[in-house]
Amino acid sequence: MSAGLIARYRDRLSLEPGDPVVSLEEGATPLIEAPRLSERVGARVYLKFEGANPTGSFKDRGMTVAVSRAKGRGAEAVICASTGNTAASAAAYAARAGLRGAVIVPEGKIAIGKLAQALMHGARVVALRGNFDDALRIVRELSQKHPIELVNSVNPHRIEGQKTGAFEVVEQLGGMPGALAIPVGNAGNVTAYWRGFKEAGERDENEGSSPLPILYGFQAEGAAPLVDGAPVEKPETVASAIRIGNPARWEEAMAAFTESRGRVAAVSDAQILDAYRWLAAAEGVFCEPASAASVAGLLAHGLPVVEGAESPETVVCVLTGHGLKDPDTALGKAPAVINCENDLSAVERAVFD
Repeated sequence: MSAGLIARYRDRLSLEPGDPVVSLEEGATPLIEAPRLSERVGARVYLKFEGANPTGSFKDRGMTVAVSRAKGRGAEAVICASTGNTAASAAAYAARAGLRGAVIVPEGKIAIGKLAQALMHGARVVALRGNFDDALRIVRELSQKHPIELVNSVNPHRIEGQKTGAFEVVEQLGGMPGALAIPVGNAGNVTAYWRGFKEAGERDENEGSSPLPILYGFQAEGAAPLVDGAPVEKPETVASAIRIGNPARWEEAMAAFTESRGRVAAVSDAQILDAYRWLAAAEGVFCEPASAASVAGLLAHGLPVVEGAESPETVVCVLTGHGLKDPDTALGKAPAVINCENDLSAVERAVFD
């Protein structure tokens, strides 16, 4: 029996009875306790490692539902704009469903691992001389003009699939976390997690469930429209997955922060890269740079403080993608490889000196 999201949560998703299941066994990702991070933060911190999904990012959660619904509606092709992870996921699930896939990416602004995935899955990849916001505008227009399914997070079925991350967190902890720290790019994941926590809370309300978590979102300083309160025309950050200047789910995300009594803040590229390296070296968890924004934010800004409420005892940091998505950044920030002669004593010196 499939262990994918639809098999586990179909009665809580937006699919029609006759829709097929297009799955790569996504979801059920680990919730890893982070003892060293917990010491630094002063709370029990867990890492929701979405890099363990089939294409290496949280995007697979929404894509299984969106592509299943598209297939059920009779679509023959899917399209998306992407900074990388959506492209990889859409291409994989289109291939799985037997559909044609097309992805529009900003030229020169996509990590090599993500580009390789989209190409290998057989999608038609178009490099646009513009940014993500330009690409999203164009694919929206294309989907209105042609019979092709748009599978960006503006697609409501994407949010439906992504909310299952919150379901899993509640199941894995045996209750609600005190707070959730999450990177913010297009803001679909914030919207989805809040929907998932609310639905999980409603489902358990008769059992005396705990309060919903505080949402704490983090954007990169060079791409922080929610923090600035205005779109960023030319967003720039090393964290390519959140290099977005005008989030599609802006209003829903801000409503989620307000309702949860949380907030959105910015972190610098230096803080993101420090957290990225530290997580890999101290906790053994290798995520892509954008993912580390959740940890960087927690370290830079501390635990969320809410008037009249105690400091959260448990915090979940969502790590949205695997570190191998962006090997160039990893190699550029890692220690150098030590070259050595083919000799025992030389190897001893290289290892132990």
